[in-house]
Amino acid sequence: MDVHHKVAKEKSLAPDLAVNAVLVPSQELPAETPIVSGYDWENGTDYNKILESYTRSGFQATSFGRAVEEINKMLKSRSVPLTEENSDCYEEDIFIKKKTNCTIFLGYTSNMISSGLRDTIRFLVKNKLVDCVVTTAGGIEEDLIKCLAPTYVGEFNLSGKMLRLRGINRIGNLLVPNDNYCLFEEWVTPLLNEMLDEQISDGTVWSPSKIIARLGEKINDETSVCYWAWRNNIPIFSPALTDGSLGDMMYFHSFKRPGLIIDILGDLRRLNTMAVKANNTGMIILGGGVIKHHINNANLMRNGADFAVYVNTASEFDGSDSGARPDEAVSWGKIRPNATPVKLYADATLVFPLLVAQTFAKYHFSSKKNV
Repeated sequence: MDVHHKVAKEKSLAPDLAVNAVLVPSQELPAETPIVSGYDWENGTDYNKILESYTRSGFQATSFGRAVEEINKMLKSRSVPLTEENSDCYEEDIFIKKKTNCTIFLGYTSNMISSGLRDTIRFLVKNKLVDCVVTTAGGIEEDLIKCLAPTYVGEFNLSGKMLRLRGINRIGNLLVPNDNYCLFEEWVTPLLNEMLDEQISDGTVWSPSKIIARLGEKINDETSVCYWAWRNNIPIFSPALTDGSLGDMMYFHSFKRPGLIIDILGDLRRLNTMAVKANNTGMIILGGGVIKHHINNANLMRNGADFAVYVNTASEFDGSDSGARPDEAVSWGKIRPNATPVKLYADATLVFPLLVAQTFAKYHFSSKKNV
């Protein structure tokens, strides 16, 4: 081979360094490793099959599929009948008394109730598919206010200045006329008077959960989450009950008739005891902040929840509890080390109805068929 041909051949060969870098040989993956595959649209529009295909689609679709599996584990544990030995027949507090083999804690922030998710949450509470709710003050008042007047769909980009001039409050792209809160004050103030009267005359100790149960009873409206929680003896805990419109009304009321006392420690004992006495626990938490930590911390009292699903859009990199992944909770003893918790990074209004469709709804309606 002459020199020219040799040089030409060497120029035509890729550098060994590049070849070795790009064409690194693979080691075999475990045989059970799922293969990426989406929904086959030639089968028509089968929404159940579409959602089932998420598990193998990757990214947050796979997290959705795993969340479905995790909630179904809660429901499978829940379907195991209580025995005489583990049913705690001597517990007198109807809130604390075990109702199923898996106590499910549902937490959500107030914007979930402001949105149409209120109807999905109501389905769960009405049909006794969860055992305990933890929410913010807004998660209470927005539910009650919707019984008095509607919330409207607007736009994210509406001018705050113009809305303020018109007496309209914006929650994301939802609109709440200020008159709704005036109606709420008219409705709730007489009830605060009644609670204060009972505190003075009967020595009643009002905790947030007892107040919420009373408000749920008095609203007497089947569209209300609080109503169904009261009717089904499902506690709603709200450790920050004064941080919202309900707190505003209590503030105004304290000038008219001072003296109403709210016992948050009583509710802490109730919530923590529910976790301690539970045979198994599952946590479903929509959003973050106080509701997320309050449920997690209650489960610390039993050395961790058995099952957990988080749904939020927060990042962990600022060190916030809202953004913390489930593995951080494992380090604190709030989720058990052998659990398979899932965090789904998504807007709950998009995914929670679909999660409920694939889990609670199927469980509920199949149970009804078998009765």
